[in-house]
Amino acid sequence: MNARDPETSSSNDNAVSYAEDRNEPPAPPQAEAPRKRWTIRLRPNDDDEEQDWWWASTAIPLLAATTGPLANVLSIAALVTPWRNNYDPASPGVDSDSIGFSDPKWCLGLNGASLACGFVGNIFLLFNFTRRVRYIFALPMTIILWYFATGILTAITISMNEYVPPHRPDQTYSQGFWHAVIAAVLYLISSMALMLNMLGYFLGHYPQHFELSDEQRNLILQTMMFFIWLAGGAGVFAKVEEWAFVDALYFCDVTILTVGFGDFHPTNNASRGIVFPYSVGLMVSSIRKFAKQLGSTHVVQGHIEKRRAKTINRSATTESEYEHLKAHYFGKKHAKLQPQISAPFGLRKQISDVDLETGPDPAHHNQGPHKRTRLNTGMERLRHVGSRKPKILILKEEKQRFEAMRAIQRNTSKFKRYTALTMSVIAFGLLWCVGAIGFWKAEQHTQHLTYFQSLYFCYVSLLTIGYGDLSPTSNAGKPFFIVWSLIAIPTMTILISDMGDTVIASFKRGTFQLADWTVLPKAGIWRDFCKAHPWLLRWMQKRQQKEEKKSGKRMAEGFATGSGPADDGDVNTPAPTLEDVRLLDDLDENALARRLAIAIRRTANELHCDPPKRYTYEQWAEYTRLIRFSRLDPEQLEEAEEEEGLVEWDWIGEESPMLANKSESEWILDRLCESLDRFLRKQQQQQGLGTGGSLGNGAEKKDQ
Repeated sequence: MNARDPETSSSNDNAVSYAEDRNEPPAPPQAEAPRKRWTIRLRPNDDDEEQDWWWASTAIPLLAATTGPLANVLSIAALVTPWRNNYDPASPGVDSDSIGFSDPKWCLGLNGASLACGFVGNIFLLFNFTRRVRYIFALPMTIILWYFATGILTAITISMNEYVPPHRPDQTYSQGFWHAVIAAVLYLISSMALMLNMLGYFLGHYPQHFELSDEQRNLILQTMMFFIWLAGGAGVFAKVEEWAFVDALYFCDVTILTVGFGDFHPTNNASRGIVFPYSVGLMVSSIRKFAKQLGSTHVVQGHIEKRRAKTINRSATTESEYEHLKAHYFGKKHAKLQPQISAPFGLRKQISDVDLETGPDPAHHNQGPHKRTRLNTGMERLRHVGSRKPKILILKEEKQRFEAMRAIQRNTSKFKRYTALTMSVIAFGLLWCVGAIGFWKAEQHTQHLTYFQSLYFCYVSLLTIGYGDLSPTSNAGKPFFIVWSLIAIPTMTILISDMGDTVIASFKRGTFQLADWTVLPKAGIWRDFCKAHPWLLRWMQKRQQKEEKKSGKRMAEGFATGSGPADDGDVNTPAPTLEDVRLLDDLDENALARRLAIAIRRTANELHCDPPKRYTYEQWAEYTRLIRFSRLDPEQLEEAEEEEGLVEWDWIGEESPMLANKSESEWILDRLCESLDRFLRKQQQQQGLGTGGSLGNGAEKKDQ
């Protein structure tokens, strides 16, 4: 039989047996033919297949839902403000003192049409999110309408610059003109981004529905409310203070973001009273939550899957697999077979009959000609040759799987924190430096700013310090500041939060450790240090034993030993050992049920631990015993109306408790409650059978 060319599933099994009998790795399954990248494949609305291109399916539509309302607000400012200003003869060349004059009627009409297209396109995008209108109709309508808005605004600005431009040096373009330019750019960028979303759908990367999480719904709702709040407040302050709408819009932006340059401020009691309820930000926290959710859902989960797949591909469960993996990584020339390790070794199938301490079940693994051999003790250690050679993990023991997944968790936690910090620093640096270039060019002819002064101004604005010594004064600088600040200041908030999780947290830990060892010594610090470094504890114990043996003295008291886990119902019992867990096998179901109730109470108390509690392997082993003792037999499972729940799992499998979207205490509590429910149902069934049998015997006696 040719094990390398299987034709059916039965031949695959025979090939595996044949290969294992010869101590050879099984032949890899034939890979499916890869799908062509640029093939059009429209997926139905109820498609549940795997999705990719998350940046196109999730990030782009949500970012478009954020920039769309902003472009609408800028379009309103462009519509209600004249696009050309006359300089005041008393202060020539000062944009802040210039006065606008009316635009041609064709400019106003086309400007209104552009605003209508942008607003209706935003409505269609919202209907797409809420599934009021089908994706295949709503998203193209949004793209087309926003392209129309872009084209109309571009045509107006070009026509005005060509046919009715301001006469220099007595006239200049107003803030309304630059609002229109920025709105056209936002419409264009959003439309092009949504076209990438459409491309991903046509190529079959995701179906035509869009699932919104709670944070995403909040972001869309708060974004709409924020821009309504911003534009409405600008209208109110423009009326009360008799400002131009664009100046009132700039004042509202500076007020909500708590920058407060002082160039615009309330001048009467009515506007001062309006500031009290108005100066409340609505969107910064939502943007931060949205950014963290995108990173956690896609970037971090992708990193977990890569690390888990890498661990599986570097694992060996037999001596033969270990030798061939070693030959693959170390490049031995005598290796006749190069194993395919790009796919998992069916770990969930292998783990189904593996006991926590005794290893694989001999009744299952010793059937047929392919008996699996045990690995030598030396093979169970991590082996590595050279700094760039990958470690070959021997994961035959379940504890090794557990420790491998714990290592993935620690790596992922560090990756999550420092990746978020890196992305925040990069975004902050770009917004800081690029924003400084924008203000340098916009304010050069009015304030003669240097690039260094622009950097200083942007930094003070990002930190919302707002000294007031520098502020935008040009007609181009104020619209640019509105858009830049709405992006940059929330980014700064995200950076501060990420620094709190990494740099500041490390500094706090270092400060506490310094205080524990110096000015504020902590009780038991040496004991904790020795526990954290077992080699030091063993060295001290050996040295103490040598000294006592040399002096002829004996230890006054030995290490306390227990006969097993206490059954006193105390919730605060010490962590069990593997010996304690083994003693659970000697208990009957009623005793295990009492243990189960104690474990449920203890786990419920640990739900509120901060940070969330992480259990040792020995604790997991105890909980696993309590979860699995009540599992139903196959016959009972068929008769049961309810599902059994999750009983079997692999530590590095897809259903690993460490991959769940909840804390370990929550996961364990759910499984313990399921175990208690199964035990009670089994007791009810046994009582029902006993009652039925007694009634049957009574009826027979009566007939006799």
